[in-house]
Amino acid sequence: MGIFSKLFGHKNNEETKIGGMEDYMTLIRVYFQAAIAEKVGITNLAALPDLRQFKTSLHVPTVNNKLGVGEKARCKKMLKDLYGTEDMFFKEIDQSIRKNCSKIQDVQIYLIQFQNYTQNLMMLTGNLMKFKLRLPSFFKKALYTMTEKTINDIFNKNDFNDASAMKSVVEIRQYNKRLGFSQKWTTDFVYQVVMLAKKEKAPKNED
Repeated sequence: MGIFSKLFGHKNNEETKIGGMEDYMTLIRVYFQAAIAEKVGITNLAALPDLRQFKTSLHVPTVNNKLGVGEKARCKKMLKDLYGTEDMFFKEIDQSIRKNCSKIQDVQIYLIQFQNYTQNLMMLTGNLMKFKLRLPSFFKKALYTMTEKTINDIFNKNDFNDASAMKSVVEIRQYNKRLGFSQKWTTDFVYQVVMLAKKEKAPKNED
């Protein structure tokens, strides 16, 4: 597992958790950047910092003289091995990128939209679920069901009492109208982040 310390620049201390939330989010960014490089034909690694670190740290060879192909495959395998990520999850990312990134000028806008989408989504989900998130991690099925219901509300409910929540809902829906992720993809993403966040707090709060 030393490759993770090398890849993500972690210090050798007991607080570091291999395969934690920080690693997950970094691998997600790497997959997006690799898929974008493959689709748009980016050759300058300096434009994709997470992909550059991933490629150089793990010595991932360039496949068929095209940046993104080999890196995407390696990143996908790591996400599947470490987090059990399903093929559907990657297919939706690829579809979203094909839809939104036809030229290099689209890339920065797309990545900002995705970042805003996920940040707003996690903040709103945390506010809406509140005490439900305190449920111990071993209640996985119940936590997934609660996450699924919350995401369904964000996608479909129009009678939120809190005006700020409704404002966030509108913004999330606008971002996702462009990005094109399904409720299932969004539920799986949020649930994975929630579970990893809970595991990182587990030694003090749950175990």
